[in-house]
Amino acid sequence: MISALRGTVLSLSGGTAVIDVGGVGFSVAVTPRHALSLRTGSETTVLTTLIVREDSLSLFGFPDQDSLDIFSALVGVTGVGPKSALGVLAEVTPSEVASAVAREDDAVFRKVSGIGPKTAKLIVVSLAGKLALRHAPAPEEPAAGTSPVVRGNVERALVGLGYPERSATAALDEVLESASAVDAGNVQTLLRLALAVLGPAKNTGGAR
Repeated sequence: MISALRGTVLSLSGGTAVIDVGGVGFSVAVTPRHALSLRTGSETTVLTTLIVREDSLSLFGFPDQDSLDIFSALVGVTGVGPKSALGVLAEVTPSEVASAVAREDDAVFRKVSGIGPKTAKLIVVSLAGKLALRHAPAPEEPAAGTSPVVRGNVERALVGLGYPERSATAALDEVLESASAVDAGNVQTLLRLALAVLGPAKNTGGAR
């Protein structure tokens, strides 16, 4: 098994890179995105997997372990060949593949040439719970105070309770300065914290 190649890029053509390793040129199938990151004459390291067929030996190359892992998982799905698996990675990143599977969204796979609706659904079902990326990005947390919908709901609730709009806005700003990302996205939590800052309302007429 050829697991990696380290050598000089001899040529690039479409989705193929020829890499010289010790005087031997290896032809490696890569995605267009990967090919764009390579330069003829430069040194590179490519992670590879060798696909053996009755009439051929084909090397597929990847820039990182996550891409290789996703490729290996995809070719393990019935109806998905290595070219189709590489086609998926040409369209989306490994993290986007994992996210699509987690959301049970097969649309990502249906747009890849060679993958029909049934196979796309099979990919989602077959890979559910099996994709553990080594360098998966941390889930993005909403920044405190950045949601206009949440902020507007809290401010309207405070005004409805009798607080002047200016006071409600100031109290909410104060709360958001120290609120966690989770609290900043929760209307009830922000309302409770803002009420603690404001104290009892002086009237209940919704004055501004």
